[in-house]
Amino acid sequence: MEEYVSTSDQSAADPGRSEDGDASGSQPEPMISLRDVHKVYRLRSGKEVRALDGLSLDVAPGSIHGIVGTSGAGKSTLVRCLTSLERPTSGHVSVDGQDMTALSSGQLREARRRIGMVFQHANLLDQRTTAQNIAYPLALAGVPGGQRRPIVERMLDLVGLADRGASYPSQLSGGQKQRVGIARALADDPAVLLCDEPTSALDPETTRSILDLIKNVRDTLGLTVIIITHEMSVVRQVCDSVSLLEAGRIVESGRLEDIVLDVGSRLSREIVPLPKVPEAAVAHGESVIDVSITAHPGQPAAVALMSMVAELGGDIAAGVFETIGQAQIGRLAVTVPGSDTEQAVSTLRQAGIAAEVRS
Repeated sequence: MEEYVSTSDQSAADPGRSEDGDASGSQPEPMISLRDVHKVYRLRSGKEVRALDGLSLDVAPGSIHGIVGTSGAGKSTLVRCLTSLERPTSGHVSVDGQDMTALSSGQLREARRRIGMVFQHANLLDQRTTAQNIAYPLALAGVPGGQRRPIVERMLDLVGLADRGASYPSQLSGGQKQRVGIARALADDPAVLLCDEPTSALDPETTRSILDLIKNVRDTLGLTVIIITHEMSVVRQVCDSVSLLEAGRIVESGRLEDIVLDVGSRLSREIVPLPKVPEAAVAHGESVIDVSITAHPGQPAAVALMSMVAELGGDIAAGVFETIGQAQIGRLAVTVPGSDTEQAVSTLRQAGIAAEVRS
């Protein structure tokens, strides 16, 4: 394996506002903003590897934003640049109004206290109790002992471990250890919670409870949360918005509901996959139309669609539904006579329903 060193350029110009930014100030400033971020590693052989390649992203305050991508997409490098464990080669990273790339080492130490980190494994100190593990970052920050106790007690209560303060890691389940990790990340009163694969080592039931906890602490403390994950179930359950990272670039990004309703989006089909249609369900000469609908409480969208499909002489061959936030997202495979395909697609689209002929 070749060794590498990172390159860093601190002379990049101030990014200012994004081109589509609202100068009137009617939109809230992003809690996290990355502008044209590049991270280049130079191998000892002289070859350069671009881990981040002109990445730009805004994350709204108070949101839970998912970042997904395959291995090698640049997720780990992005985490290191967000926390300034590594400086980007060029570009700007702003967190809570501070340009992290412009801070001195001393200023960085203070700024990092505004970012709480949750990892795949809690990495607790085995010889310290739950309470002592939570208090550890406070001690490192110089918080007096008398001030730590009420903070630790509040964190224990917040994560549902009020009766486990004296327990050691060996006495805790995997889910409880992760709760301690979350409490430790929150103890220093961060503005941002950065979660790197927080549930990938947990079973499905525990995963759901941890995601519910993350959402609850966001609502309770007003945090902005970034979740790095490869699990689409995590995105479906807890995220407000999502970005797809590929080869160091953001290739898709937006509100979760908008993404899943874009039938042409690859990320959309990964979050809520198209239903499989048995061959027996498609008669000779019929076409399959993929339909996406969204329904909010009190809106009988599925019933209206079924009525429309019947009027078009079609049938619903298969379907899946997922809850995204407050909405139900449906993916339906509709079969229609081949000669009626274009008319059916046109009618559905005129009704505001996303429809596309399956190839």
